[in-house]
Amino acid sequence: MLDSLIWQPQTTPQQWCESMPCVEIFSTGIILDQPFSTLLVFILGGVWFWAAWRFRSSGEGQQGRRWWSISLVLGGIGALVAGTSYQAFGYELKCSGREVCSWTSWWEVVYMVLQVACYNAMALAMAFSCSRGRWRRLFIGYALLNTVLHFSVVVIGVVTVNRLMLSFEMAQYFITPTLIIFIALNTSRYLAHRQSMDLSLLVSWVLLIATSLAYSIYMSAGYTQLLWEQGIWFSENDVLHLGVMFWLVYLGLDLSPKVQDDLKVV
Repeated sequence: MLDSLIWQPQTTPQQWCESMPCVEIFSTGIILDQPFSTLLVFILGGVWFWAAWRFRSSGEGQQGRRWWSISLVLGGIGALVAGTSYQAFGYELKCSGREVCSWTSWWEVVYMVLQVACYNAMALAMAFSCSRGRWRRLFIGYALLNTVLHFSVVVIGVVTVNRLMLSFEMAQYFITPTLIIFIALNTSRYLAHRQSMDLSLLVSWVLLIATSLAYSIYMSAGYTQLLWEQGIWFSENDVLHLGVMFWLVYLGLDLSPKVQDDLKVV
């Protein structure tokens, strides 16, 4: 079903490996895409799990910490799934045995679902740590609705073979409003109460946005192809991976000790 979505412009398996680093694994006939990026994204998956452990290892009974941990585990699984198709085995999953390469794979579809679920689990963590009463219920409702709506869009996209519905951009349409809510919430709370947790959360959102901007600028400038042509295997995805890695280390070291549930529920 997804095979009918063809890479644009149409790309043959040979052209695929002419456009990016490909190496054969120990004469097995199995092609590994982007070796450096593959290594980096699997390290990134480990950092996601480390950050999840940092939130889970203390503050027993804290719902906010629990949902932060769940969110980061989902992010870690998503990183490994994404790295399998976008980097490591992209050729094997989308090109091998085909006349022209496919645009996506089931691995990437699963990654989109996990990515949106990751941020909505983060929203549940924020609901317990940064809101109470009616606002908490609204926050929880928003996170659940956002998850269900995105999953429904993905299912419809698979059934109708719709490129936009299965795209990274569609996932961002569901994630971006959540990040805007986070920034607005922590800004208002910090201005009102000057709590270190809200300041750390604001810094974390700034780091995440800066990473996204660096990725976009690097990609728009075309640095990836310029460096690949010179044998330097560093892509815009590597910029993203390194930025997210730094963000996760910040979460694990600075934010995790500060997260506490807002227990004044009304």
